[in-house]
Amino acid sequence: MTAGNPINPADLAKNLGNRSGSETSPVERMTGSQAIVRSLEELGVTDIFGLPGGAILPTYDPLFDSEKLNHILVRHEQGAGHAAEGYSIASGKVGVAIATSGPGATNLLTAIADANMDSVPLVCITGQVSSKVIGTDAFQEADIVGMTMPITKHSFMVRDAQEIPRCIATAFKIAATGRPGPVLVDITKDAQQGMMDFSWPPANTDPRGYNPVTRGHSKQIREAAKLITESQRPVLYVGGGVVRAEASEELLKLAKTIGAPVVTTLTARGAYPDSDPQNLGMPGMHGTVPAVTAMQKSDLLIALGARFDDRVTGVVSEFAPHAKVIHVDVDPAEISKIRIADVPIVGDLRYVLPDLNEILEGEFASDLPDLTDWWKLVNRFKDNYPLGYTKTDDGLGSPQYVIQKLSELTGPDAYYVTGVGQHQMWAAQFIQSENPRHFINSAGLGTMGFSVPAAMGVKVAFPDSVVWAIDGDGCFQMTNQELATCVQNNIPIKVAIINNSSLGMVRQWQNLFYDGRYSNTHLKTGMGTERVPDFVKLAEAYGCAALRCESDEDVEETIKQALAINDRPVVVDFNVSPDALVWPMVPAGVSNDQIQIAKDISASWGEDEEML
Repeated sequence: MTAGNPINPADLAKNLGNRSGSETSPVERMTGSQAIVRSLEELGVTDIFGLPGGAILPTYDPLFDSEKLNHILVRHEQGAGHAAEGYSIASGKVGVAIATSGPGATNLLTAIADANMDSVPLVCITGQVSSKVIGTDAFQEADIVGMTMPITKHSFMVRDAQEIPRCIATAFKIAATGRPGPVLVDITKDAQQGMMDFSWPPANTDPRGYNPVTRGHSKQIREAAKLITESQRPVLYVGGGVVRAEASEELLKLAKTIGAPVVTTLTARGAYPDSDPQNLGMPGMHGTVPAVTAMQKSDLLIALGARFDDRVTGVVSEFAPHAKVIHVDVDPAEISKIRIADVPIVGDLRYVLPDLNEILEGEFASDLPDLTDWWKLVNRFKDNYPLGYTKTDDGLGSPQYVIQKLSELTGPDAYYVTGVGQHQMWAAQFIQSENPRHFINSAGLGTMGFSVPAAMGVKVAFPDSVVWAIDGDGCFQMTNQELATCVQNNIPIKVAIINNSSLGMVRQWQNLFYDGRYSNTHLKTGMGTERVPDFVKLAEAYGCAALRCESDEDVEETIKQALAINDRPVVVDFNVSPDALVWPMVPAGVSNDQIQIAKDISASWGEDEEML
């Protein structure tokens, strides 16, 4: 099954029957569990990820008979959540995960929190103990609604079978509209077993008080256009909101109209093509020197679906100190939360950007600034500080080279899903990102273990595409059990383990800031004769193809071998140096002006540059 087109509000309204001339289906008598399955089918869901248990067991019975729902049995509920995230980010659809009560539900918490931070639309359905024993510490009882309230857009508790269709339909509407995010629907066992009258669409799926703004205020958009015409050093600061809004084409149009440099955050990689010379790469702690410096020297930041995360800004009071700010976001809570916006615009970028483009190309077309001098300076940054790396002195493999070759040999149409740590930053730097939704990772929460299950979800959404999970040896050991899921369900992802036998990013900080005192970061997973575990043997035990690469000379051939295997998952153990560090780097707690390009070496802006 394929994911099809992204679910946007219009598609969701169609599935809910909220259009003129729609008719309610005939009433059918069924159980609450049957209503859960039917509701998912009516909403257009095709793929769900889950693991059964006592409190959700009534729902797994009618699920067995469904011809429309493809259920992927995971090995851990966290894997279900991350798989649903990967599925959602890649496809644009609402991801669905299902689990039982108690530990089944609590195992979903990390994925739910991850989706909340990165604005990923999920609906998580959990079973709950029967209504009569709630509050008695019954077997596998947990207040999952209470636990998830801070990390969801909304959490439902359903005790009445008749309420199931309305709550599930409303959950999808909340998850997919406004700022996307996760919604929990917790359903008691007796509600699942009880009888109800099912008809579609359900009534009253508009949550009281929930009315996300989509259209930006025309006066504010005009003010933004005016501010752009007055700027001399503008930068387009692009966040993941552009991807969620399917607004990449309008972004490209805006960038070409203004002629400004573009920076793309970790969740926005691919929203603007890397091959375009206006793209300076990723900003922030491990961003490129041109991206970081252009923002620092700018006089106008055009922030689109970005939230001024601390990993981008460094010390906020010293971030882009001379820049005015246009901030466009669908979530009003993000506007001026961290950096005061001179022109705030609340709205969906899929509507705001066309309006802004129309004004700039119309009445303001003759007033657009000449950015020749700005580009002379920016191009100097690009020429003097290109992205690169230096091999370590220990003769071991270079992780940057592995990822660079992975990108070159696989191409930009593949999907790349990373874990969290050094390998994530190298991937963000060296994967050539040309398309939105093709570079997928855990950004805000920084969840180790994200890669393998999320890549599995991407492959379910797009079975004919190449999907690489780029993982670290630390991350891989947290969720590699989902390889069994991949093998048994014919989901042939490819896994590149960047194996430096350590918790690499933590080790890097110990190297730089703790005098090389490597406290509890050495994993002993790859170097020498001792391999604990041996990833090749582990992969083979799961039924995967397994390869090992121990030198840069063998990288290209090893990747070609992995690309040639498509009948089962492939795991490649790339042994690399633990001494390789991620550069550039802005140390925590300092201004972005103090970006370092290697240990103890800061990038230096010339006297003429400081004068700007």
